[in-house]
Amino acid sequence: MQTAEAPYDADGALPPIPAKRYFTIGEVSGLCAVKPHVLRYWEQEFTQLKPIKRRGNRRYYQHHEVLLIRRIRSLLYEQGFTINGARNRLDTAGPMPRERPAPVEKKLSDGAIRIRLQEIRALLKRDA
Repeated sequence: MQTAEAPYDADGALPPIPAKRYFTIGEVSGLCAVKPHVLRYWEQEFTQLKPIKRRGNRRYYQHHEVLLIRRIRSLLYEQGFTINGARNRLDTAGPMPRERPAPVEKKLSDGAIRIRLQEIRALLKRDA
């Protein structure tokens, strides 16, 4: 069961990152299980984290920044680093490990959808 404190799976896995170009601070907060005020604080502490600011100073994060936030979260919350330790680790570490992209659903043609619906209808008639 998910709570407001833990918006991730029971096994601790964070939700997959959607294939979008920009994310709001609220979306990133949910994707990384970190509150928005913490994200704003991390922007001051980690020079690598620089979201784009538009219209009224609204923050827009890109995919690579979401991955960076997840890495910072892991260093601080899971591996027990301090802010300084995490900053040093990010400065000395190589490139971030690539996250596998979320699977993309195949688009079915109209004909394939009709065939699938006919199969489902036949199954329902058989069970009725």
